[in-house]
Amino acid sequence: MSVLAVPARRVLADLVPGSVARDIALVVAGAGLTGLAAQLAVPVPGSPVPITGQTFAALLVGAALGWQRGGAAMVLYLIAGVAGVPWFQGASSGMPASLGYVVGFVFAGVLVGHLAARGGDRTVPRTVGTMALGNLVIYAFGVPWLMAAANVGFGKALALGVTPFLIGDAVKIALAAGLLPAAWALVKRK
Repeated sequence: MSVLAVPARRVLADLVPGSVARDIALVVAGAGLTGLAAQLAVPVPGSPVPITGQTFAALLVGAALGWQRGGAAMVLYLIAGVAGVPWFQGASSGMPASLGYVVGFVFAGVLVGHLAARGGDRTVPRTVGTMALGNLVIYAFGVPWLMAAANVGFGKALALGVTPFLIGDAVKIALAAGLLPAAWALVKRK
């Protein structure tokens, strides 16, 4: 290998043969997976934001597809949901109080995809860090939107839109920390 040659940075989706058609299919599938995961919802008493599987899906899509495809999948999910596709939580669409979190999925998908391409999903500790950063990005967009939508201050928005979700996010991070490195281990065996 030449000193100037840089090894290609890869994510799991890069192992699927194809090009443009593959990328389009992966983006649509990533958005669809996020929409399906949004239907797995547990209401949080007193909060307009339920615990759903969509955060897990958004971060997993970013890691598996990479920053460009993962970000594009989340943009598709966001735009289609706002435009009327009923795939937000509870088969809803439009502009719910939780829309800021969905906007955060776009940026989290890009960040997580970028980190995954640099090995952020290859080991358990790296995956935990990558997913934790992705969650922080989602909260960074979700909390201000919730403050405006629910007309509450920062402390109340944290109580409604962050604190009740920390244990669920830890479980989702643990799942990702098991799934992603295991997927890479399987790929390396072949």
